[in-house]
Amino acid sequence: MLKLSVEEIIEKISKEELFEAVSRDYSFTLKVEAYVPYVCGAVHDGHQFRKELWNNCKHTAYERWYEEDPETKNMVISHPIIIAGLDSRFEYDLNRAPETAIYEDAWGKQLWHKPLSNEMKEKSLQKHFNFYSVVHALISKIEEKFDCCVVYDMHSYNWQRWDREVPTWNLGTANVDNTKYALYIESWRKILEEMPFPNGIKSSSKINDTFQGNGYFLKYITENFNNTLVLATEIAKVYCDEIHQVNYPEVVSAVEKYLRTALKSHAETFYKSFKL
Repeated sequence: MLKLSVEEIIEKISKEELFEAVSRDYSFTLKVEAYVPYVCGAVHDGHQFRKELWNNCKHTAYERWYEEDPETKNMVISHPIIIAGLDSRFEYDLNRAPETAIYEDAWGKQLWHKPLSNEMKEKSLQKHFNFYSVVHALISKIEEKFDCCVVYDMHSYNWQRWDREVPTWNLGTANVDNTKYALYIESWRKILEEMPFPNGIKSSSKINDTFQGNGYFLKYITENFNNTLVLATEIAKVYCDEIHQVNYPEVVSAVEKYLRTALKSHAETFYKSFKL
């Protein structure tokens, strides 16, 4: 894997080069094994947390892990284009706009012993800016090359905190064109519902049941690109014990194996319908 500046990454995209890179500040990774009309994103996959913030943070490493989306990159690891965050959302949240990306409190608990200095905030916001500079270049190239794009925006959520039955998969579609893309939203929901899980885990899939797709990653792409559908896809954390911080690799592997072909098939169908 190469270590590249944002400018170098964008240049490689502009030249349609194939590469796998980590940003020079180690805040995100991008893999481009082939230029195809779909992208997989895992903005909350990261767990890194700048050491200079440790003593000032009231949340434990476990509390941060609990609210992150571990393994979401690994669920789509076989696909040719993947962009993923490496830093914890507790430093800055890639799924929030810059003005709200740095938390003051998180899930009902103050995050910092002392308010962050402007210098500390700027370090984080620069990484947020860099990430979206690359996102913009990447989606621009895909739309230029293929006329359209579909982005699989992978997330997870803590199902055990809900006091009702919740779906294994949730699609958030409140901020995409549900008229234009209705067929492909429903076909993706159905694909997810039919996924076979190990260990007797039930697979169900609903639209806008637990989350509505209000994230900045989806909104940024949707607002800047007319022919890209972003599918905000949340899996309940059935792939781990969210209370005891234990991952179930056999479940992650089953998800990855299923999506290896099912996701690709969905993307190919989308492309055939929307290419000019």
